[in-house]
Amino acid sequence: MTALREYDRLEATGLWRPGPEEQRREVVVSIGEATLVITDMRDRPLTHWSLAAVDRLNPGEEPALYAPDGDPGETLELGADATEMVAAIEKLRRAIERARPHPGRLRTVSVLVLTLVFLGLAVFWLPGAVTRHTLGVVPEIKRQQIGRDILERLERMTGPACATAETRPVLARLARRTDVRRLVVLRTGLRDSLMLPGGIVLLNRAVIEDHEDPAVAAGHILTARARAGEVDPLALVLRSAGMTGALRLITTGELSPDALDRYAETVLTAPRAPLPDPLLLDQFAASEVPSTPFAYALDATGETVLGLIEADPMAGRTPPPVLADRDWVLLQTICG
Repeated sequence: MTALREYDRLEATGLWRPGPEEQRREVVVSIGEATLVITDMRDRPLTHWSLAAVDRLNPGEEPALYAPDGDPGETLELGADATEMVAAIEKLRRAIERARPHPGRLRTVSVLVLTLVFLGLAVFWLPGAVTRHTLGVVPEIKRQQIGRDILERLERMTGPACATAETRPVLARLARRTDVRRLVVLRTGLRDSLMLPGGIVLLNRAVIEDHEDPAVAAGHILTARARAGEVDPLALVLRSAGMTGALRLITTGELSPDALDRYAETVLTAPRAPLPDPLLLDQFAASEVPSTPFAYALDATGETVLGLIEADPMAGRTPPPVLADRDWVLLQTICG
């Protein structure tokens, strides 16, 4: 390092001691090219110290006491009359320190960055990865069991599901007609329809009792099926259970009762975003169910469901009946 220009001709007197057993000597101190030069009073060189290796032994105290780094036995004392020289040495030492590599600081920064990366992965990537892995390995039989466990908890809040010996076969036929595994009709608590893990579709009794056309009930079933196609019902359960719940399901094959309770307490009233018409229409077309009756059940004016009416995939066709008239009349008494 080249000394700063403002210190090129700076000199001061001080007391230099070559070793701990020797007498101090009055010397002249000047700043040279990257060194602190010490000469006697006749300008004869005695020694020079590398500025990069100058160490202050008494920071903040007076008189300032310096030594070459690693050899505290050789010292240089600069008194109150050498304040400008002391300031210059301190300024140069700070400049050298800033320019010096700091492996410890770099290591600290590296550790901090890695820690932040791992925390980011733990917070943002790991839960999603655990959930995706869980959804891929949970067998259908376990999904059905989880669905039954949730239904059992829901019935504590809504009352027992509606069912009679006469209507159970009709529900089974309607389930086959709309390609779902099982239908359950609830008395209260549910707005319209919802699919639980394991292919259990819940229906509010009103979608059956309040309409003359079974296509309306079928439409609500197809809506639940479409939602399940967009977001796996088990994924919603795991979202409520958290990563701990997902890990427990992977390792033990079970969800904790608390996790199931939390989900059951919110699932019936949780807001659900509307589905796009093309997605719904695909479901109606695949099941050969007209969408117009369902659309008018949602909005008697037809204004907000015009897409389901105008693009009805069964318009101008004679689709197979959703249910026989006798079955539908019987089903409407399911909660009687």
